[in-house]
Amino acid sequence: MITKAQLQRLGREHGTPLFVVDHALLRRNYREFRKYLPRVQAYFAVKANPLPEIVRTFYREGASFDVASMPEFNIVYANIRDMAPKKRQDWIWDKIIYANPNKPVETLEELNQYKPLVTFDNAEELLKIREHAPQAGVALRIKVANTGAMVELSSKFGAAPGEAVDLILLAEKLGLTCEGLSFHVGSQTTNFDNYVQALALCSSIYKEANDRGYHKMNLIDIGGGFPARYDDTVKPFRELARVINHELERLFPENIQVLAEPGRFLVANAGYSVSKVIGKAVREGKPSYYIDDGVYHTYSGVIFDHCKYPVRAFKKGPTKLSAVYGPTCDALDVISMAENLPDLERDDLVYSEKIGAYSHASSTFFNGFPPAKVVHVNVDAS
Repeated sequence: MITKAQLQRLGREHGTPLFVVDHALLRRNYREFRKYLPRVQAYFAVKANPLPEIVRTFYREGASFDVASMPEFNIVYANIRDMAPKKRQDWIWDKIIYANPNKPVETLEELNQYKPLVTFDNAEELLKIREHAPQAGVALRIKVANTGAMVELSSKFGAAPGEAVDLILLAEKLGLTCEGLSFHVGSQTTNFDNYVQALALCSSIYKEANDRGYHKMNLIDIGGGFPARYDDTVKPFRELARVINHELERLFPENIQVLAEPGRFLVANAGYSVSKVIGKAVREGKPSYYIDDGVYHTYSGVIFDHCKYPVRAFKKGPTKLSAVYGPTCDALDVISMAENLPDLERDDLVYSEKIGAYSHASSTFFNGFPPAKVVHVNVDAS
């Protein structure tokens, strides 16, 4: 794990704003996931952080990949094809799932050559797949409870359970093979019962499909939602894994392949930001600091992800309740209105931890400010 002193040195050496990725933590997170969920193949959700170096590290660890756009597919393909031991049509099936239930025609036409596994959640999407990617295998995404998730997804995606088998049979009628079911319990889900309910629902759909003569399904994609341990209120991953393992053993025979799409869990704690104070003021009696990174950049999760990333100072001293703002001219660019910080001066460095997921990945060039420079540490070059 990178130390505070190393982080400060990197900030001085490379300049700010800086986004630091610790690959030792990436490897540790992946190994923890596999240790506690040995039956589950991890398909890293590339959208959480699509940096090519991260893709390569996870591939070396044995990961597969969940992509939701052709640019993400191409990032994975370009960075692992030379390491893959087989021809592309052989390894893509095992290494990439296109898990966006709604795909442009152009994407389907480009994907078709790879004979991919793709998700769907409605009849219109099936018709589109049949016409433009007939070589694809499909998995039906079902709507499940997202209770307690930091980011809810069920209102936008997922077929109603009552129509699931009808859609599976429609896929067969159209000449497509429905390989199995997928779901997503919502991002940063700390309510473990969401997984219990979703797996029970999948089991019921499997039974109904079998009763109605469809016996070709052999996988369950349990999606993402695995919570990063931002603080001690989040239970250890092994406790969630114990719940999932129990339900998998109870409900599904060993011949059913189980996939998952961890994103945040794998990268959140492996990312750090280092910023510089570019201005200061006292606003309504509160010290207020303006730094060279903000919510249109590495701190985008404050807006989009309902996350809090405490801003910490390298400098020591008595602290006061302070506000921290980003560099843009937009009043929305507020990182925090309540940080305990010492008296900071212009050019002092500050940092945030556990900011590796959905942060730098969502950076923009708004107001002319570019995304933070990226530095990778503890990279295994083997």
